[in-house]
Amino acid sequence: MNFDINDLIAFRAVAELGNFRKAAESIHISQPAFSRRIEKLENALGAQLLERTTRKVNLTSVGREFDKQLRQILDALDATLLNIRGVAASRMGEVTIACVPSAVNYFVSSVVKEFHQRYPKIRVRILDDSANHVLIAVAQGEADFGLNFTGSQENDIEFTAIFEEKFVAACHKDHPLAKQKSVRWRDLSDHDYISVSKLSGNRVLLDQALAGLAKQPQSLYETQHGTTTIGLVEAGLGVAAVPAMAMPKKGHPLLVSVPLIEPVVTRKMGLIKRRSSQLTPAAVELYDMFMETSRKTNRRR
Repeated sequence: MNFDINDLIAFRAVAELGNFRKAAESIHISQPAFSRRIEKLENALGAQLLERTTRKVNLTSVGREFDKQLRQILDALDATLLNIRGVAASRMGEVTIACVPSAVNYFVSSVVKEFHQRYPKIRVRILDDSANHVLIAVAQGEADFGLNFTGSQENDIEFTAIFEEKFVAACHKDHPLAKQKSVRWRDLSDHDYISVSKLSGNRVLLDQALAGLAKQPQSLYETQHGTTTIGLVEAGLGVAAVPAMAMPKKGHPLLVSVPLIEPVVTRKMGLIKRRSSQLTPAAVELYDMFMETSRKTNRRR
């Protein structure tokens, strides 16, 4: 048949991105050249793989089945190249990870940066969402693996704990609590308090941990994500309780982390993946890098 691997990679790009311009940019060719590759592939197969509209590109029923089989073929090719020459020699592959937003800024980003330095050809997609949606993304195969604090009770999910972290008070440097060595949870109720909504996994965890506390902080502001919460703290609107991972290291010009006590509340972070499926070679490399980085972090604590 008159097509080659570059045509197949072009099809995978548009199947993933749903847009010819973005797909062409992702494999570094012009849009007209990209369109010719897709046309060439469809002519060779004698079937329409894509339905094009003015705004979006959708897969036909034949295209969806072809995409499913093609992913398996290209993953097998990656595995073969890995065995022969290593991941760095593989095609322009892709790894999708799902993670809670609080893990992105100061943990996930550092691991992904190192991964890109090692394997610049491999594209990384990050699905940053609530703990429940991260679990669903991994369980349904939308993500290769995830970073989450839930999933240990799921039958088809393998949960590997990588570290346990405490919740801290996030304060603006000029806030009255910023200079204290520790802050009691009940003391937060004396200040403007910023919380995440009840849809957040962190909120569920905190509500359970503080259920017996007589004096609990009542939120003046409420957000959907912890990163937004920290943004409000940085703007000087109040104080918040966030996972330590979500806060910058010492030396930030505006933000300060203060340990929260009475009680000390923690969450156990872990890597999650499906027991019933095998990671691609590229995903294995990234997964192992997360494991190694967490081991180094734990040794420094």
